Amino acid sequence: MKQTPLTVLSNLRSDELLSAFFKWRETDGETEYAAFLDLLYRRGAENDFSEYVYNAVLYDENPFSVACAAKKEPSPYVEKAFVRDMKTLRELVCTADPRGMFAVGEALPPRRTTEEHARELRAFYAQYGYGNFIRYRAFRFEDGALRPIESPSPIQLSDLKNYEEEKKTVSRNIENFLEGLPHSNMLLYGERGTGKSSTVHAMINRYYENGLRLVELSKENMLLLSRLKEHLRAVPLKFIIYIDDLSLSAGDERISSLKAALEGCAEGYTDNAMIVATSNRRHIIDEKFSRREDSVHAGDSMQEELSLSDRFGICVLFSTTNKEQYLSIVRQLSADKGISLPREQLDLLAERWAIVKGGRSPRRARQFVDLVYSLSSKGLPVEF
Repeated sequence: MKQTPLTVLSNLRSDELLSAFFKWRETDGETEYAAFLDLLYRRGAENDFSEYVYNAVLYDENPFSVACAAKKEPSPYVEKAFVRDMKTLRELVCTADPRGMFAVGEALPPRRTTEEHARELRAFYAQYGYGNFIRYRAFRFEDGALRPIESPSPIQLSDLKNYEEEKKTVSRNIENFLEGLPHSNMLLYGERGTGKSSTVHAMINRYYENGLRLVELSKENMLLLSRLKEHLRAVPLKFIIYIDDLSLSAGDERISSLKAALEGCAEGYTDNAMIVATSNRRHIIDEKFSRREDSVHAGDSMQEELSLSDRFGICVLFSTTNKEQYLSIVRQLSADKGISLPREQLDLLAERWAIVKGGRSPRRARQFVDLVYSLSSKGLPVEF
């Protein structure tokens, strides 16, 4: 049995469907053909198998894609091998359907020579990265590895009403980060529901095409900060290391790890990673008066606790929403949804909602507008 000769794209053999495809083409056996068709139909790839192969190539992590993502010139040997692999795949796919059991689709690569396609992919990888960094824009760091987030928040900056100066501060710092200019780690703090986390996710969606990715790190895994930054150092993209709802107790060993990552240690500085944390308060270490009273050097202890937040170069306050701001957000969101309630009625209902739910915030405003939109779409009265 002659194995399909793939070098740079040899990882494609780890794809279950492509592995079955190669096995069938190499053996031309009926059993192998049936196994391939079974997987093909299960994956829903029978209408355009060429597109499935094309996407497998596009998302593959290999020496060619990694070099291009790093904006380096792949060696002529690697590029030649990549082009040869593409030609091999095109020949296999184009001659794969003599019995009409599935649709091959367009030639791979479609309407272009493999050399032309390789040149196009260079620019694509340089902009979007390689492998899973093309397919996903957000990850979690768990068990020492990056786990893709399949369905990240789709929120856009245009969905976030008001807080213009706050968003502008965050956006400018991220742009500096992406452009290789001086930038700072950021702490976004304020009451719950004011849009801190949504702002972070919206920034990822805005700057994804500029090479920005998100890595969520839970508070429980903060001792792995140095390992995470070292892991990211080799990836030719920019990353926000995102720690949500950050709060620590005095004496917590994670404080030292975070301080080292923010400032003052050789491992803590990585050009392609920036830490962004959200918290309900600026001073993220829980202070207790009893601890101050018991301490011989109470002033030093207090200063040590407050110094952690100061190590974030930029601290952005998302302040509590007053009545005027709350109603402004409700009106803007309602306009986006096409809700046609009279303004007086809308304001009255929105205020009642805030009283029922225990306060005003952008989150409360969005929940209210979603409810009104759902009820109005069904022709039902707005009641709660």
